Amino acid sequence: MKKIIILTFICGFCGNLFAELQLPSVLSSNMVLQRNTAVNLWGKTSPGSDVQIVTSWNNKKYVASADKQGKWIIQVDTDGAGGPYTIHFTSNGQQIVLDNVLLGEVWICGGQSNMEMPVTGFMQQPVENCMDAVMDAVQYPNIRMFTVPRQSSEIPLYDCKGEWLTSDPESVSSFSAVGYFFGKTLSKVLNIPIGLISSNWGGSTIETWMTDNSIDQIEGIDHALAKSGTSENSSPQRLYNGMILPICNFTAKGFIWYQGESNRKNWFDYKKLQIGLVGLWRKSWNDEKMPFYLTQLAPFRYEGDSLRSLAMVVESQYQAVKEIPFSGVAATTDIGNPTCIHPEKKYEVGLRLGYLALTNDYGVKGLPALAPTFKSMERKEKKLILSFNNVSEKYEWNEPNSFKGYLPAGYVTPGGFEIAGNDGAFYPAKGNYIWWENKIEVWSDEVPDPVAVRYAFMNYCPDANVITTVGQPLVPFRTDDWEVKDIGEIK
Repeated sequence: MKKIIILTFICGFCGNLFAELQLPSVLSSNMVLQRNTAVNLWGKTSPGSDVQIVTSWNNKKYVASADKQGKWIIQVDTDGAGGPYTIHFTSNGQQIVLDNVLLGEVWICGGQSNMEMPVTGFMQQPVENCMDAVMDAVQYPNIRMFTVPRQSSEIPLYDCKGEWLTSDPESVSSFSAVGYFFGKTLSKVLNIPIGLISSNWGGSTIETWMTDNSIDQIEGIDHALAKSGTSENSSPQRLYNGMILPICNFTAKGFIWYQGESNRKNWFDYKKLQIGLVGLWRKSWNDEKMPFYLTQLAPFRYEGDSLRSLAMVVESQYQAVKEIPFSGVAATTDIGNPTCIHPEKKYEVGLRLGYLALTNDYGVKGLPALAPTFKSMERKEKKLILSFNNVSEKYEWNEPNSFKGYLPAGYVTPGGFEIAGNDGAFYPAKGNYIWWENKIEVWSDEVPDPVAVRYAFMNYCPDANVITTVGQPLVPFRTDDWEVKDIGEIK
């Protein structure tokens, strides 16, 4: 027993003198580095030792010095999109070579199960046309993917297991569907390498992706409720420690996010929590202007179709982006499923997130980045006339060609609206398109003096069918600010 102890001590001592040169998993061959900027490279070696780094895209040499714990970090300059390149790391006679490295655009894909859902879906929960994407994967060799494995931790972690994968049927099958379709959208338009880092955990609350301190700093919320989670994917900061800290040194362009279903219990605080998370992540990446694009929660029955817990979170999402610069929401009003919390239309989600990024961050014109939202309302006798943002002054609703005074074959009236009088009682409304003005009129025989209107403002509204000719659905809304009592018992 004494010999074993002595040998262990000696080996440990030698290890401190000649520590192995190490890189975190997220720095590996096949990766994409953010183009045209200074990116972080980091790792471990012997305390006080130097690390020599050579980047082949510019043949520059860099030297990083390790601290007393053997940790080092340095910024290196990148060029325009291209590759493949190599990076050589040398320290104390040891060498690591990363090859097949590309320069392009890097995005972080975060959230819960609807972002985690792979291209080939979950059991009995398919992704629409998934095999088309799998079979086409080899056509997009410049899309590279890194999945952060589930790792919940009470303490901050330095690294995570994982590897960068090139796009092929096997890698695409298991990667985030929303993330991949987002990346594919960027790749098709920009024609440059795209790097995607997926960090998700199904059923996770927003608080577990934040730190205790960041939650404490948010004023006016129920802090006890926000910090009441006890599981691996709900306890505050556990996933931030285990799945964000290991990658936050990796320089990236921006974030896409699909989360909120697990926060219906504290929907009244979700707006502030979302704002807090964005601020924390931007600080963690040391870039207060990093784009952050949310996904509107898709319609689902939850406690009942006509109850409104989901609507309250969705309302909070849109309220949050009004206060978050460099942000936006991809609408999903038209792609929900009453019986499956993981709707199959993930391509549409990735596409709409891609519209936002391409328009706002890459200057691409001609894309429908913004879904139509409520703008204003006027009363004409017993009808309410609704106007909308993000539609042109000419006809744009998704019906066959039409003009004033003519209703085409197959005409479908707009549905999903409710109206109320001063008593606050809402009734289903009838509607018509005012084609030549891009407006909608709604009314109900039960409400002779309407003062308020709601659209798709419930967990699941099968009649909500308003969509533009280019496929953007009308965002759920309400014109009233009355207390919403029909939330339902959230489980």
